[in-house]
Amino acid sequence: MSEVTRILESLAHGDAHAAEALLPLVYEELRKLAAAKMAQEAPGQTLQPTALVHEAWLKLAGNQHRKFQSRTHFMVAAAEAMRRILIDNARRKRSQKRDAGGQRMELHESQMAQDPASEELMAVHESLDRLAQEDACAADLVKLRYFVGMTMPEAAVALAIPLRTAERLWAYARAWLRREIRPE
Repeated sequence: MSEVTRILESLAHGDAHAAEALLPLVYEELRKLAAAKMAQEAPGQTLQPTALVHEAWLKLAGNQHRKFQSRTHFMVAAAEAMRRILIDNARRKRSQKRDAGGQRMELHESQMAQDPASEELMAVHESLDRLAQEDACAADLVKLRYFVGMTMPEAAVALAIPLRTAERLWAYARAWLRREIRPE
């Protein structure tokens, strides 16, 4: 049993100090994953990897009723927390663009630049719940790869599946999402 799994068990049994012991063990891994994900974001992003890790940690540690069975379960939960934070950030940006509170003016086509990364992020997010209903493991793999930025070997280890299985599942999930997002 790994040190992280042991601490997660202590946390599940109500040990208040377990969270303090857990953070140093997983922080660097979470930070690396957040940095990889943030590198994929559009330039000018205001959210930094450290802030993403801290917000995800607060969501995970703040929920006293949440129990983690293993390191894998914890990493999937961290990926989900990061995904929700990035989606909330994209929604906030989208709403600011719509309701800037400024003076109304006519736009020309040359001024209508969109943030494609933000639009893609929202499209994947909206389709992910439907994918989870069909194949939960595929949805977890997408969260780890797309929203957290794990490599295929890292995601396979996190999900406790063979690398070849993860590769097949990734091909399936990408095709499924492509069909959902671009049905034409």
